[in-house]
Amino acid sequence: MRPINRPAAPSIYGIYQDALGDLEECFGTYCSYCERRIPVLLAVEHVSPKSIDPARETDWSNFLLACVNCNSVKGNTPTNDVDFLWPDKDNTLMAIEYEAGGLVKVSSKILPVVQLKCAALIDLVGLDRNPAQPPNKLPSERDRRYLEREEKWKLAMRSKEILGQQDNKLSRELIESVMKESGFFSVWISVFHDDLDMRERLVNAYKGTSLDCFESDWSLKARVGGHI
Repeated sequence: MRPINRPAAPSIYGIYQDALGDLEECFGTYCSYCERRIPVLLAVEHVSPKSIDPARETDWSNFLLACVNCNSVKGNTPTNDVDFLWPDKDNTLMAIEYEAGGLVKVSSKILPVVQLKCAALIDLVGLDRNPAQPPNKLPSERDRRYLEREEKWKLAMRSKEILGQQDNKLSRELIESVMKESGFFSVWISVFHDDLDMRERLVNAYKGTSLDCFESDWSLKARVGGHI
């Protein structure tokens, strides 16, 4: 899951829907959870649900962007900053592993206490829902996040293969454009994990990605103030 940088509130909002444009300007038109690119119909998502935390209904620090599937699965589930990881507070890229077939799982490389928080985040939005999972993890008929993630994995692998055959500035610029338009940041950075130039291009192409989560060589590091 792409870690994002939340700037200071650009405005004071009378209604939460007014924040949509500012959120897209800060984070790009991507779901903050599943990372799909959705140029239209993204929703202002309340980290702490407005139905049970009405005092934060128009609070900038309580907003993320969500697609209809992530938003629907999350619903009115109570949340907090202790039991969950969050893409605007933690280096979620270190915590979640993405694999061929569109599979998502908690990283085995992080501390057990952080694994629990990561699993809570994944379960909160159903990020790992897949037909290969147990019945309680099955996606709904309209939930195609796993299919889109699998398609983007294949696209990223094909792009890497093409780059291996013709590695030049133009090829890299074209793949960079495809990366940006396709969404699924974590899929691309997983496939190009050993190509520092493409990792840098990817991070810079996705508006709002937290630079504090990367070393100077674009490897990952823990986020200051976060659980990871």
